Amino acid sequence: MKNKTIFKTSARLLSGSLILATTFLSCTDLEIEGTDSIIIDASEAGFQGVSDPDSFLDNAYNSLNGLIGDQANLYALSEVTTDEAVVPTRGSDWGDNGIWRQLHQHEWTAEHGFLLNVWNQWNTLHFQGAQVLSEKTNSTPQQQADAYFLRALGMWVILDNFGQVPVRDPDAPIFEDPTVLKGQEAVDQIVSDLNLAISNLPTIGPGSGVGDVSSPNARPGVAAAKYLLAKVLLNKHIYTGTEPNSADMNQVISLVDDISSEGYGLESGYFNIFRRQLDRETIWFIPTAVGNRIWNGLHYNMAPDQAGGGWNGFSTLSEFYDMFEGDPNSNRGTATGEPLDGQEERRGYVPPSGLPAGSFDGSMDNNGDGFADGSSVGFGFLINQQYDYDGSAMKDRGGNPLTFKRQFTDGSGNSSLINNSETTGIRTIKYNPRFGAFTEHEIFFRYADAHLMKAEAMMRSGGDPSAMVNELRILRKAQPLGSVTASDLLEERGRELYMEFWRRNDMIRFGEYTRDWELKSPSAVGDQTRNLFPIPANQLILNPNLTQNPGY
Repeated sequence: MKNKTIFKTSARLLSGSLILATTFLSCTDLEIEGTDSIIIDASEAGFQGVSDPDSFLDNAYNSLNGLIGDQANLYALSEVTTDEAVVPTRGSDWGDNGIWRQLHQHEWTAEHGFLLNVWNQWNTLHFQGAQVLSEKTNSTPQQQADAYFLRALGMWVILDNFGQVPVRDPDAPIFEDPTVLKGQEAVDQIVSDLNLAISNLPTIGPGSGVGDVSSPNARPGVAAAKYLLAKVLLNKHIYTGTEPNSADMNQVISLVDDISSEGYGLESGYFNIFRRQLDRETIWFIPTAVGNRIWNGLHYNMAPDQAGGGWNGFSTLSEFYDMFEGDPNSNRGTATGEPLDGQEERRGYVPPSGLPAGSFDGSMDNNGDGFADGSSVGFGFLINQQYDYDGSAMKDRGGNPLTFKRQFTDGSGNSSLINNSETTGIRTIKYNPRFGAFTEHEIFFRYADAHLMKAEAMMRSGGDPSAMVNELRILRKAQPLGSVTASDLLEERGRELYMEFWRRNDMIRFGEYTRDWELKSPSAVGDQTRNLFPIPANQLILNPNLTQNPGY
């Protein structure tokens, strides 16, 4: 099947493959002035192949650092549009012309900046894969496997979010309108690419030591491709508008079993999984800084010896927090992490103080106060009073107690996403500053997700997922369930995978994405058109083969 780029350009363009990538990043027709470079006729240019596939693939993989590490764009679409994350406006902070509020309220439009960014970024990624796969590129089987994987990943992200994927053959005339794949045809292309990737990607197995850019798990191996294939097949009925079928579900089960046979598995010590050290859970991580995941929810005064304190934005709804075991009004723990309010491990804890410098591996004391940097910041869900290193109660910038509250209210006490104080909203944190404020290790594919995908596939093909779900719950120090319904399974995925990119995808698959939740616009409740985002407005003009999604 031929693959097409996304954008048309004007009659004049620069020579070589570099300009082909440039046209992807353009939002409008590109007109290059004669003083910019050597100008040649478009008919004489054409794609000449990728001259250095290794470097080209390095650049494509490196682009994922920004695509995955960012707190906006795909991460915001995946999390802030759900019951899992909300970004209220506090004074003038996080206002941004309503761009965050619109996501949580389901009031986005085709002009929303994050939508255009996701469209551009992930379409660019799958076209980069297509360039390496061109017959004009002299690529090795390993390079082709990487290209198949990247093309499949980029196409899947676009399909999952927009429902249609524009593709262009790199060898096609530059003015030829990109074709558009939807439904079964798009799924077939992605599945085919992943199967071809699996045939030549290396078998890596779980890593050990420090997970940085030199670690094998920083690039996808066979297990990562099988994980993504399982993810596509589990969601296939959503993309094709059909019912789940047993053949697909059986293949999901088989793929997860294959991943397990490579040595991947569940790990105890939930929050240790999100340290820089590799473990059996991490199938594929991105060597990008995790600072966005640490600081975007912490208050300005928290851990000021690192990164200047928090950014005081991201929070979660109390209804999501209440899915976890424990006292709904308190989430305390000892300084070393023993729970004090009956909470399960994944809900985390708020410590009463910091820890002495040197009390755990990797601790630092950059300001010489005797405390490990960042160790007064808790894990999981932060609610109520927060404490400084010495155990004193922290205060906000106005001198009031720094107490994170369950509700989002304005100055008049009304439920609202605007005019919030500095302390509204429960905060979430998995990557902790005590292990480094900006360590380069963000997990993208994790075995616990695969484990729950297998449980779900069993359920959707008539089996009982209870044993698998309870295996995970017991490991996470939660009470086992007597039986597991579809609703239980969605909640379990939320408890295990919160803030890891998957909540929107999960809620759509379980039919919960359009339900009501706190601070969602009443007009959006029950609106099934919100299950897809609109095609960015300018792309409809550039490519007549695209059609706007219903509701926009």
